[in-house]
Amino acid sequence: MSRLDGEVVVITGGASGLGRAVVERFVEEGARLVVLDRSVDRLAALAQAHPGVVETVTGDVRVLADSQRAVDAALSRFGRLDCAIGNAGIWDYSVSLDSMAPDRIDAAFDEIFHVDVKGYLHLAKASLPALVRSSGALIFTVSNAGFDPGGGGPLYTAAKHAVVGLIRQLAYELAPAVRVNGVAPGPIETDLRGAGALGQAERSIGSLNLSAVAGPSVPIGRVPAPQDYAGAYVFLASRRDNLAATGGVVSLDAGIAVRGLGRTAGGGKLAEKYGKDVA
Repeated sequence: MSRLDGEVVVITGGASGLGRAVVERFVEEGARLVVLDRSVDRLAALAQAHPGVVETVTGDVRVLADSQRAVDAALSRFGRLDCAIGNAGIWDYSVSLDSMAPDRIDAAFDEIFHVDVKGYLHLAKASLPALVRSSGALIFTVSNAGFDPGGGGPLYTAAKHAVVGLIRQLAYELAPAVRVNGVAPGPIETDLRGAGALGQAERSIGSLNLSAVAGPSVPIGRVPAPQDYAGAYVFLASRRDNLAATGGVVSLDAGIAVRGLGRTAGGGKLAEKYGKDVA
């Protein structure tokens, strides 16, 4: 018997990359899913690959009504909701504060926080009544940037730290009715895009060749594929395997937190750029 036989799941950002890998794994485990994503073409391909098992909703996680439509689709099509996974997100390509154009800070902050934090809040709000009825689970995708610096710039890092706080607060508010946890992937070969306000909307993290750039520098010696992270979501969703955890984050950071002292930060270069007064 699969671990999620008959369970019904809503996932945001599930049409590509990590989200798609999670969908595929949940299907293997016997779940039925509703996927909320902005890409019409990718959603169509996903539904075609899993007819009758995966339903799709085109929408934007920044709009509460779109998350509500996804939850309503799960209830009308499958009759219940057991798990909601907030996964849609955007990156900032590690743009530093100093290199960020002053006239773009407000828009970039709003875009990243609205997608990466408010999008999860919307999903939680929309799914809450159904998850209470099923004694279900909320799972949010965090990042190694939710704990350590260097996984993004100040906007992305702050947003992912906020997600950790959101997990802990919602776990506190919703216990014992709903379990709330997170998964924090490290480097990943996926299709994560950047912020439009920073001119990154069409840029994919896959273009960075992380396997060559980051693989040699992480303790496990390689950059995991999206499917390597999917099992953690199954574990947190499973009533058979996890009834004990809430308010926690499963860290899958490729060993980043234990790699020890690395190169120093880049602040020294700023003294050369701006000059430095000598006391």
